[in-house]
Amino acid sequence: MAYQSSEPTQKFVRYQQELLDLQHSKDSGAVKRATYELSLMEKSCFIEANGVVHHYHDSGPKDAAETVVLIHGWDCWWMWWHHVIKNLNDKGIRTIAYDMRGHGWSDNDPANHYHIDFFAHDLDDLVVKLGLRRFHIAAFSFGPFVALDYACSHPGIIRSMTFFNFGFLPNSEFIQAFATNTITFVFNGLLRKLTWWLPAYIFARLVLAKNTVMLHDILIGFKSLGLCAPEAIEQTTCHITAFSTTDSVPVMVKSVDMPILFVAGEGDTIMTAENTKKLVDLTHQGSYVCVPECGHLITVELPDVASELIWGHVQANSGT
Repeated sequence: MAYQSSEPTQKFVRYQQELLDLQHSKDSGAVKRATYELSLMEKSCFIEANGVVHHYHDSGPKDAAETVVLIHGWDCWWMWWHHVIKNLNDKGIRTIAYDMRGHGWSDNDPANHYHIDFFAHDLDDLVVKLGLRRFHIAAFSFGPFVALDYACSHPGIIRSMTFFNFGFLPNSEFIQAFATNTITFVFNGLLRKLTWWLPAYIFARLVLAKNTVMLHDILIGFKSLGLCAPEAIEQTTCHITAFSTTDSVPVMVKSVDMPILFVAGEGDTIMTAENTKKLVDLTHQGSYVCVPECGHLITVELPDVASELIWGHVQANSGT
């Protein structure tokens, strides 16, 4: 389906200029990282979805038999998938990794609408305008909330879904109040104000990850903090901790009928393996993998493992 592409966002333009400047650095490692990211930007595209210009990275064979739409997590952006994208493209799969409104290189929403249903409507608009037919989804952490919301309204379109670090979140009045206030303060009040990556990495290493992560991936994760609208942090935190959301997850999982692979990190303290397993038991076509020595950040901790799991699930459900 033909659609009119949009001009790159200012977020993209500024980031690109920073990389061009970095190519003149005396730090050979920085030059290498900048050159690599600039090469990735060659596959970047822009499209208006529901009044907000969205960035998406479209790579791999355009005539591929299988397409995987990659949905990033909370306070993340498309580049968290960059290892996975290369691995899947090398296997002949087309990948479309996009930034949700207010994240990454997508524009912030001037109306400040950052609820799951808005993200799902954006995904729908993106799918329609790109003319996608039967495709697969891989989503991480917050991403499965969006994928499930979309899937419930669009039966028969998605061939399979792979969910990383996603599970049933127990809730209570105390958890709702504590989690909402604490998470918003830590990310908006502390981490977003940092100008050096090391404190943020120490926090992530102690709380989120069980594996040492390469410096480039640390920097990619750190940059996502500054690229995410603070209103998006606040609103999505409130939304995912609301009783209406946590209570709806089991209902949504039960209502979809495509094969879903749930991947848990054995050491994930945010979305625990136990809580992931609870959702698997509710599905019509659910399967489960628990990855040992893995925390909450599998796409950067163990990207090769994540890629192989997506690949295997796609192959098992190709052409269906």
